[in-house]
Amino acid sequence: MQSRREFIQLGAGFALTMQSGAGQDSVEEATIVQLQEGLTLSRFTSVQLVEKYLARIALVDKSGPKINSIIELNPDAAAIAAALDRERKDKGVRGPLHGIPILIKDNIDTGDKMMTSAGSLALASSTAKDAPLVTRLREAGAILLGKTNLSEWANFRSSHSVSGWSGRGGQTRNPYALDRNPSGSSSGTGAAVSACLCAAGVGTETDGSVVSPSSINGIVGIKPTVGLIPGAGIVPISHRQDTAGPMARTVTDAAILLGVLAGASYGRALDVNGLKGARIGVARQIFGFNARVDKLMESAIDTLKQLGALIVDPANIPTYSKLSEPENEALLYEFKADLNAYLEARGAQVKSLKEAIEFNEKNRDREMPYFEQELMIKAEAKGPVTSRDYRDLVGRLNKLAKQDGIDATMSKLALDAIIAPTDGPAWPIDYVDGDHFTGGASTPAAIAGYPHVTVPMGFVFGLPVGISFFGSPRTEVKLIKYAYAFEQATKARQAPQFLASVKI
Repeated sequence: MQSRREFIQLGAGFALTMQSGAGQDSVEEATIVQLQEGLTLSRFTSVQLVEKYLARIALVDKSGPKINSIIELNPDAAAIAAALDRERKDKGVRGPLHGIPILIKDNIDTGDKMMTSAGSLALASSTAKDAPLVTRLREAGAILLGKTNLSEWANFRSSHSVSGWSGRGGQTRNPYALDRNPSGSSSGTGAAVSACLCAAGVGTETDGSVVSPSSINGIVGIKPTVGLIPGAGIVPISHRQDTAGPMARTVTDAAILLGVLAGASYGRALDVNGLKGARIGVARQIFGFNARVDKLMESAIDTLKQLGALIVDPANIPTYSKLSEPENEALLYEFKADLNAYLEARGAQVKSLKEAIEFNEKNRDREMPYFEQELMIKAEAKGPVTSRDYRDLVGRLNKLAKQDGIDATMSKLALDAIIAPTDGPAWPIDYVDGDHFTGGASTPAAIAGYPHVTVPMGFVFGLPVGISFFGSPRTEVKLIKYAYAFEQATKARQAPQFLASVKI
């Protein structure tokens, strides 16, 4: 757990990014460090901070622009804040998250008055207990302000889904252009963090669900090495690929939140000179899906060079084109096995994937007005994860992603990290044809279970896009260091303006 000393180190590392007048009463674009400073200097209390965020949620999320990113508010948030205010006065501060409002994705279990539904009406009336990562947040003094909407069942229901939509939560919208998609499945967390409805948020990823909505909503996302953050208590897709991850408006805030979630320290990664001497490979094979994104990447590469990085270009992953098909097949097996085990242990209204499919059919008007559940049906038809077919498939997939993939590229070229465009710009919300993904960098690190950090890089017609840094397992400190140095040099993040549509 992070100590007071760690908070001071993080604050010192962030000093270069503090703007004149930072730490004042407005929560718009306020960082964790600035908010903690305001609490320490008694400019406001945690109760008042909760009130400020609730007022902003009422203005931005539920009326006004109505981005609809929050699926449920915590009715006990104010009472928790009051208790933490008393503790601050009587005993001192636990750490950097003491009294700070955080939002978490609605597929992370909490043992409180909030539901954990994965966006599905099938789970809306059942209870749960705190996931281990939630216990860590509470112990650190974080205030769980509420839960965010998501792509239902973490976007593992249909290959023609509309990201950011769930039967329980409806459609989340991109705060940069309200007719655009926020990407999924951590769509609500991405949109809420970008719109300053919380200090920071927690998402989850199987493949792209932290880094893609972070890129598309103009924020920082860290998909850590699988296993770094406890994975229990998350509505699952794949025990092999699932992980929670921090989503924040700055690299510093993401590092603070990751430190709490992982029980580690990342203050030393906040180094503006962190790219000096780093060997960074360029995954050229992930370029080419958008000419304007490519142009931003070329500018980013120039910046990395100016910051002292040694660029190795190209640094292609030899197995890249072979990854998607076996990944999709393996996820079908794992979704069935892992979801059945989770639902049985939780004692939910539906106790198996089969019952969830049946619930959707019986409630088709509310659960399937726009797209079907063919992925669920395919998963239900799969055999057990003890089968020879599954074991052989995963063995081949691991070899493609790890030994013959990222590991081979990193070793051959002596790289510290690989870069690529995280995603394209947000596409229009489309209930007729579903999502319009054009390309992205999430898959190699997702399958391998390796860390991946995305940081804002620039804009395409006013829509944000990010640059990805990924590499070997347990190299979060390196990747955060590179992302931080890039962020401080470029300051690419700009607050959303909640436009009705893209201005051309």
